[in-house]
Amino acid sequence: MNLDEEIRIAKEVRKNAYVPHSKYWVGAALKGKSGKIYSGCNVQNDGLMSICGERTAFIKAISEGEKEFEHIVVCGGADINILEDCLPCGYCRQFMNEFVDASF
Repeated sequence: MNLDEEIRIAKEVRKNAYVPHSKYWVGAALKGKSGKIYSGCNVQNDGLMSICGERTAFIKAISEGEKEFEHIVVCGGADINILEDCLPCGYCRQFMNEFVDASF
C-alpha cells in the first residue's frame, strides 16, 4: 500500500468521527511494520473522556498484536470536506513516543 492509499483511508475514516463538541473531524491511518494499516477517528464526550484519532489507530493496532510501526497519516479539520493543518496533541505525542524510534 502506498502513501496515497493511506491518505485516502485517513480522510475516509474522518467521516466516522463523533465530534459534537469541537466539530473538528480527525482521521488517522497507522502503518505497522507488518504492512497492515490501522485506521482511527476521534471520539468525543462531554468532559475529559475523549480520544483522538491517532490514539484510536494505535489502540486498535496494539490490541491486535502490532507493536512496531512505520508511520502515521493524520487528516483533520473543522469542516468534513476541507483539510486543515492537523498536528497531534501533546497527549498523542507522548503516547506515540512509546512506540517509535527516537532516532527517526
